[in-house]
Amino acid sequence: MHIQQNFSLKPFNTFGINVNASHFVSVSTVSELKSVLSLKEYPKKLILGGGSNMLLTKDFNGLVIHINLKGIEVVNEDSDFVYVKAHAGENWHDFVLWCLSHNYGGVENLSLIPGNVGTAPIQNIGAYGVELKDVFHTCEAMHINTGEITSFTNAQCQFGYRHSIFKQEAKDQYIITQVTFKLTKHEHKLHINYGTIALELEQMHIKNPSIQDISKAVISIRESKLPNPKVIGNSGSFFKNPIVSKSLYQTLLQNFEDLPSYPVSETEVKIPAGWLIEKAGFKGKRFGDYGVHKNQALVLVNYGDATGNDILELSKLIQETIKRLFNVSIEAEVNII
Repeated sequence: MHIQQNFSLKPFNTFGINVNASHFVSVSTVSELKSVLSLKEYPKKLILGGGSNMLLTKDFNGLVIHINLKGIEVVNEDSDFVYVKAHAGENWHDFVLWCLSHNYGGVENLSLIPGNVGTAPIQNIGAYGVELKDVFHTCEAMHINTGEITSFTNAQCQFGYRHSIFKQEAKDQYIITQVTFKLTKHEHKLHINYGTIALELEQMHIKNPSIQDISKAVISIRESKLPNPKVIGNSGSFFKNPIVSKSLYQTLLQNFEDLPSYPVSETEVKIPAGWLIEKAGFKGKRFGDYGVHKNQALVLVNYGDATGNDILELSKLIQETIKRLFNVSIEAEVNII
């Protein structure tokens, strides 16, 4: 364990924003993490996972702690389910591929989502009709101030749409060190009716898809819409899909007959933020070294040397425009730091 000074965070955030941390350390064991958290000479600390859900807007004058805890193992199983524990520093997509290689079902629709396992519950990541909460069993998290480990059940995490207790009551209090997933061993529940998965499978000439087939379809769809962060800096979807009242949706339909929606409750629907942004004319729009991706309006991109503030100001412009045109508020999905 070595603390480095004046350390560039450019390789550690998927936007590729070039800001520096005054101090940086990577921890690979729980005991190292506890030791680093107890260092009094660094009152300001920033926890860094896969760097996929953050926008860095300035240098960080403190200690950045990179969570690099590794390991995947089966901890329990019965005739129908298997319980798989993955440590926080495991790359999420690599974990999905590991599950698929063992024919464990439940995470296939979540293929190719950027980030690490440890940050997945915070956001309750989701895609194509599946959310992390659907396969989450428990997680262990270290309290930042005391170093004590607490176990959280699915119910205790209070999962919601891109939301969990770690974004509200427990925000900035815990670091997730490992997550245990409950996955199917056979008779997998397939989700193919969300988005264009069914169409993609049809184009692949697959009539009876396996979980591996669904993963390949999801990967194909995502690669056709989303830029590779290693090529163009981005954090995936920058905004949440807004949930609005059915009455507002009906009002919007009077002017926008093709406005799609997904039911949430008897009184609310979810509408695609990407549709709103595209309708507002931002899709594919470039402002020097940053802009909105040409294939997916939800994705803000860094074409080279954009600053975090460049992208932040663009996101604010989009939010203001959507509010003015549609009377709908859209929230950022990424953390602004």
